[in-house]
Amino acid sequence: MISPSLSSWVNAIEEDGFVVLPSIFDANQLAQMRSEITAGFANNEHSASAVKRRNGTMVAARNVLEWMPSASTVWNVPPILELLRRLLGSDFGLVRALYFDKPPGQSWVLPWHKDSTIAVVDNELASDSFTHPTIKAGVPHVEAPPELLERMLTLRIFLDDVTEENGPLRVQPGSHRSSESVESVTANVQLVLGRAGDVLAMRPLLTHSSGHSKPDSKMNRRTLHLEFAADRQLPDGYDWHRFVAVNE
Repeated sequence: MISPSLSSWVNAIEEDGFVVLPSIFDANQLAQMRSEITAGFANNEHSASAVKRRNGTMVAARNVLEWMPSASTVWNVPPILELLRRLLGSDFGLVRALYFDKPPGQSWVLPWHKDSTIAVVDNELASDSFTHPTIKAGVPHVEAPPELLERMLTLRIFLDDVTEENGPLRVQPGSHRSSESVESVTANVQLVLGRAGDVLAMRPLLTHSSGHSKPDSKMNRRTLHLEFAADRQLPDGYDWHRFVAVNE
């Protein structure tokens, strides 16, 4: 039997392109995640190019699966698993993990966009599906076709409270139904607010952005960003850079 919460989450994602799942992680779990992230940054074994800093302060990081072991499993809890299976099927996998923060005094702006880039093993193969090859922190990336992105889901774990004060994500509900990018959005904009331990589930094609934290804010806005795909196999001989299956 499908729980009322799961049904409402699925309906919201299908209709609006996103939903906030409340109170998925408790204070102890959040503290453990923050501690592991801090330890990962202190360990110089992972590539310095994977970490983005502003005036010496870390604000973002790539290749999180290489230096935060729990990122491969932290999402493996019943509410999230049920949602992922319902939306992506039983063969889904985690394909990329990122980390973001807006530290006090070191905030930043994210322009309006859709997430269309995926990490792959080799981005130089001939393809009718994948375009615009790039290298990000030493990892090959390409822009994926809409039909692939439509079969993906992103989870953003709030490691801090997210309020109007610390530069929350802004989204345009329903924009995931189109793959056309826009440079600005002035209508039908919604702030995504939540408490530490909540999880934002969103489709990659949802148009989103974020602004600066307020100048006098003392709040961080730490987020663990996890991307999931329905299919292990990619077209044109391409392979995911990482594919962590639910049963592995």
